[in-house]
Amino acid sequence: MPSSPRLPVLPLPHPLILLPTARLTFPISRSLAEAILTLLDDADATQPLLAAIPVPGPSEGDGHDSQFDVSSAINSLPTYGTAARVVRLVRPRSSSSPGAPRQPYLLSLHGLTRIRLASPLQIDTTSLDTLPIHKVLYPSAEGTPSRETVEAFKDAALSLLDRLAKDSVQPQRKDDWLRVAALVEDISEQRAAWMADVLVAAISGQYGDKLAFLAATDVEDRLHHATELFVKQSSIQEVSKKIATAVDESLSRQQKEYFLRQQLAAIQRELHTLHNSPGTAGPGFGTGGATSELDDDDQADADDLADLRRKIEALDVGTEERKVGVREWRRLKRIPQGSVENGVIRSYLEWLTSVPWPSTSTPASASLDVLKDHSFLTRARAQLDADHYGLDQIKRRLMEYLAIVRLRAIADAAAATSAPPQTEGNGALAPASFVDKAVSTSHSASLQKSKGVKGPILLFVGPPGTGKTSLGQSIAKALDRPFQRISLGGVRDEAEIRGHRRTYVASGPGAIVQALRKAGRNDPVILLDEVDKVGHSNFHGDPAAALLEVLDPEQNHSFNDHYINVPIDLSQVLFICTSNTLDTISAPLLDRCEVVELSGYTYDEKMHIARRFLLPKQIQANGLSDSQLALTDSALLHIATMYTREAGVRSLERAIGAVVRYKAVEWAEHLDTVVAPSSGEEGTIVATKSNWHAVVEEDELEKILGIPRWDGEEREREEKRGIVYGLVVTGMGEGGILPVESTVVPGAGRLKLTGSLGDVIKESGEIALSWVKTHAFELGITAGRGIDPLKVPDPIDIHLHLPSGAQKKDGPSAGIAMVCAFVSLLSGACVPKDIAMTGEITLRGRVTPVGGIRMKVLGAHRAQIRKVILPWANRKDVEHDVAPEVRREMQFFFVRTIDEALEAAFGRGALGWRRETVLLESRL
Repeated sequence: MPSSPRLPVLPLPHPLILLPTARLTFPISRSLAEAILTLLDDADATQPLLAAIPVPGPSEGDGHDSQFDVSSAINSLPTYGTAARVVRLVRPRSSSSPGAPRQPYLLSLHGLTRIRLASPLQIDTTSLDTLPIHKVLYPSAEGTPSRETVEAFKDAALSLLDRLAKDSVQPQRKDDWLRVAALVEDISEQRAAWMADVLVAAISGQYGDKLAFLAATDVEDRLHHATELFVKQSSIQEVSKKIATAVDESLSRQQKEYFLRQQLAAIQRELHTLHNSPGTAGPGFGTGGATSELDDDDQADADDLADLRRKIEALDVGTEERKVGVREWRRLKRIPQGSVENGVIRSYLEWLTSVPWPSTSTPASASLDVLKDHSFLTRARAQLDADHYGLDQIKRRLMEYLAIVRLRAIADAAAATSAPPQTEGNGALAPASFVDKAVSTSHSASLQKSKGVKGPILLFVGPPGTGKTSLGQSIAKALDRPFQRISLGGVRDEAEIRGHRRTYVASGPGAIVQALRKAGRNDPVILLDEVDKVGHSNFHGDPAAALLEVLDPEQNHSFNDHYINVPIDLSQVLFICTSNTLDTISAPLLDRCEVVELSGYTYDEKMHIARRFLLPKQIQANGLSDSQLALTDSALLHIATMYTREAGVRSLERAIGAVVRYKAVEWAEHLDTVVAPSSGEEGTIVATKSNWHAVVEEDELEKILGIPRWDGEEREREEKRGIVYGLVVTGMGEGGILPVESTVVPGAGRLKLTGSLGDVIKESGEIALSWVKTHAFELGITAGRGIDPLKVPDPIDIHLHLPSGAQKKDGPSAGIAMVCAFVSLLSGACVPKDIAMTGEITLRGRVTPVGGIRMKVLGAHRAQIRKVILPWANRKDVEHDVAPEVRREMQFFFVRTIDEALEAAFGRGALGWRRETVLLESRL
């Protein structure tokens, strides 16, 4: 070993370090390579020695291992190093391209022994490209370590080598580690220090540990450092192996499926690129093109998660929905992406953040500005008039409703802005945080107060086709709020209203939350359509009972959906319900609503609706223009009276559509026969319009629509003994007339009732017959008192029948009609065919009021009835609910007793009443 006291010093930048017995190859600069070449030329045949001094970086593991920081190295001047021999200096190859970067020189060194500089190495910018000469000291390598130190060193080294051999994937590498382990077992105490240098140079340890090992000149101290380094590295290897094994075992079936799908998507993209290359056909659906939105894009998934996080952060701090969102987000981040629970939580968070909470929905100021507008009521009235013709009573009630909504909103806003400032006990203003808290508290208190005076929930009741749903749309347009319709027809599961529990497969929120999500605001107008057709209590729950919380102003400010499971404020929502009848609605649900009846349209209203809405709509839908088709007033009236006798206008629209389609076919055939192929189509159409008959007359309707549906009933209606006409309301809320037929058959004095009658109407028939038997002598039916007209002079039975036996009929409103039918049958007098009647009777002969007067009167008007007999108590219903034009065309008789009803039906003096007073001896 040369003993030169001075050697050229080569600084090794961080993290390079050269230990004795090891070799190191690293790039150097051109100037440094030229200095080493000069040194090699001066050394003649011998290989020169260099002092390889490692220069520590600013700090270990800071990410700057590949760069040498001069300013940081000055603070920790290096002293220890390794005497190394230059093994090889490789010159860079010349590049053929002129713009290619120059390659560095590669220097290979072989470490020989430890050295120590006599004075610390001074590092500056010039010393990096030169080989400064420094005086070096060779520490003494003599000494024998103790047996205990050598045994501890061997145990640590063998443990580390066994771990490295087990973890090796390549068989050759594993054999190398096992051969080194065999050498360690047979090493002597004198060679233990040399083996420590070999092993420490071979393993990948931390820079600081190796630097401390290099500075350990004492043999005993060096073995101690090596033992600690081996134990530390063994622990690191063991922990790394456990983590890798745990990660491998945690790859579940879903994760493997995810990776396979990613590979499949990559293969499909490659196939798509191949198929889209020039000269090939275009891709088909499902090829997974790179530009398709159906591809599995990791970036799109990351964007969705980021958007989900932004929505959660947008929620108000401290609210229940934000707490739940944060908790579920943390669960989502802990669960692997391919698991089923991950998809469940992600779907829940998407629904939770899509609900329009007060912090994320449109500010209330937008809706308040609409209500504060001075022309709000004027525009609302104009909107209702533009969307609906007639319905004056309904429009007046809706205007009251909208006016109350406007006044309440303005009052709440004024109360919120006039809240007094919060002060402390000494009169000074409270801190800002307390003021904000107090303002929010007063605001919430005002909201709670406003919830108590919330307007009623309107329930539109009427037959189909009368405009109940479109009225809700008009209210939404007037308020400038989003409109959502929820159809409750056939809903028989409570979860469809309140949502499913999250534990169920394919669970989701209820219809209320879905409507809020579609609306995007917390104050929409929600129409609950067909409330009367919702299912009743069964094993799925009671949907009608679930609506009680939704429609109760005292409860719906904290509506609980089973899926969301966070209280939702529905107090700002305007609920409007529709129904065809009130019979099937539960009493608690009906108690929460204010009933508004839509009975139907008169012929005059139907004419205006057809002319203003239905005919232009059908003309546009069938590809015609207003100048190509027109219907006369007589034709429209004939359609309304003879083809579509209903309360609404749906059948009328279908009949008008049939007429328009018929004329559209004629117009198309006319064009095919007249238009020349060479001429311009548009100019030819204008030229041939003079030959086109665009007006539809009344006499053409039978050819277009067929035989009138109601013409036969008008002809069959006749004056006949035992037949009168009563007024009824059908199951769909439409009014009409129903003949009450009676006849005499041989028998034993009994009453037979047919026509699918219910218990109540059967009892009305028995009451009517009992009254007639009691007053048979006064009516001139029998010759004396106490004689049963069904047994004297001959025993007979009376058969009472109500036609349309397939339809169920029940109700307490046919008493007058049955009395008149029995009197007509037994006395021989006839009731005129243009008279219809309704009303219930008692055994005392009183006429009691009945319901559905407006619908019954409109039904009689559609059936061309000119005289109507009604109870006296229903006089106010006619005056308030029946249109003036209908009252002008009909004659009303309001009766208090059956006697008055009989005189109104048969005419004054038609029945031979016996009015003399008869004294009877009391039996008491």
